[in-house]
Amino acid sequence: MTPQRIMLVDNEEGLCRMMEAVLKDQGYLVKSYTRSVQAVAEFSAGDYELIISDIKMPEMDGLEVLKHVRNRDPEVPVIMITAYATVDMSIQALRRGAYDMLTKPFEPDELVYRVKNALQHHELMEENRELREELSGQFKFENIIGASSSIKSLLEKVAKVAIRDTSVLITGESGTGKELVAQAVHHNSSRRNHRFVALNCGAMPENILESELFGYRKGAFTGAMENRKGLLEAANGGTLFLDEIGNLPLTMQKTLLRFLQEKEFRRLGDTTPTKVDVRIISATNSDLTAEVAAGTFREDLFYRLNVINLHLPPLRDRQEDIPLLAVHFIRQQNARFSTDIKGLTPEAMQALRLYEWPGNIRQLCNVIEAAMTIASGNYIGLPELTQLIETGKIDQTADQADYSSALGQFETEYLTRLLRKHGGNVEEAATEAKMNMATIYRKLKKYGINRKEMEE
Repeated sequence: MTPQRIMLVDNEEGLCRMMEAVLKDQGYLVKSYTRSVQAVAEFSAGDYELIISDIKMPEMDGLEVLKHVRNRDPEVPVIMITAYATVDMSIQALRRGAYDMLTKPFEPDELVYRVKNALQHHELMEENRELREELSGQFKFENIIGASSSIKSLLEKVAKVAIRDTSVLITGESGTGKELVAQAVHHNSSRRNHRFVALNCGAMPENILESELFGYRKGAFTGAMENRKGLLEAANGGTLFLDEIGNLPLTMQKTLLRFLQEKEFRRLGDTTPTKVDVRIISATNSDLTAEVAAGTFREDLFYRLNVINLHLPPLRDRQEDIPLLAVHFIRQQNARFSTDIKGLTPEAMQALRLYEWPGNIRQLCNVIEAAMTIASGNYIGLPELTQLIETGKIDQTADQADYSSALGQFETEYLTRLLRKHGGNVEEAATEAKMNMATIYRKLKKYGINRKEMEE
């Protein structure tokens, strides 16, 4: 993979050369400037993966450098260096789009640490965004995060299933995101303008579940003081999602089967049927075929519900998605609580990837939220994670080479295929992918892709 490129801007020539030497030793391609005006004049979008600039400089200060850089390339991360760090200055820099602040004097190890975190965080954010852009031409999945082959395959299947108005059974362990997939099916179907109604079949007693689903007439039972519509009527024209369908009592299984066959039902206490137009999507974390064999789930209902099966893999089988999910949850929590956690240390990220995640994505979300709550700095580290999960022995020198390799392979294949389709025309490729042209040019340089070889 092509080394990542960094631009250094600092009028102190000695410090500039020191940083350049340190970063080159780490395998980065570095170009340094001691004149900020020259650096800005020669900067173009896609030239660098990271900018490091001093704040206090003659001719043009670092905040102006930041402004010009972000105007030309809004995605490139910028680390600001200052010997006069104040709260006001830090706020100004961060508001203008700086990724991080580094205060002089600093050790080479701290510089390397900050650079690695900035580049890693930027890669994860960009990959997540670009993956969504690639998929958004077909369907929208705002909350489904992942770049693994299993998730990509699942989403492609969801796109096909969504347009066909048939019953869907979603299977997978608890916490894998089955309701999110159900919502994706609904919001990409012809029913998107009507309601998506969810019911947990294992969360309430049978008598309450029946009235909740089908509704009741006034006087149907003690306490029924008025007519009430059930969730089937509430979902008319839309989608009804039945979670934990394996917990549905046998008597209600029979009633639900009749509805699926006749498209009508009777409220409790009613003598006339009610017709509705509802798509049923169900989900379970249990083995329904085993329950059918055991006689606890009706075979005829199983086949009615399982016209199309969508299976969600557990998080332990899609480790390459863990960094993307972690960044996504950090962004959510930052927005919710106005915090500024920038990411995880490399050791903490490795710990997340090595953990088995018995609670799957739901557990990862909770761990990230808890770690951000107890974190004392801008990064989540091993000290926070060891209070929440079993981290085991982590190699302190490990990097994310396996993830980066997988990410690089995905991006290279995707861009090559896209450019070949458009005869090497970057503008047309960017339009189809709904990507920024600067991003595509940066990726071409990063992976050494020669677009001229694909020209017609």
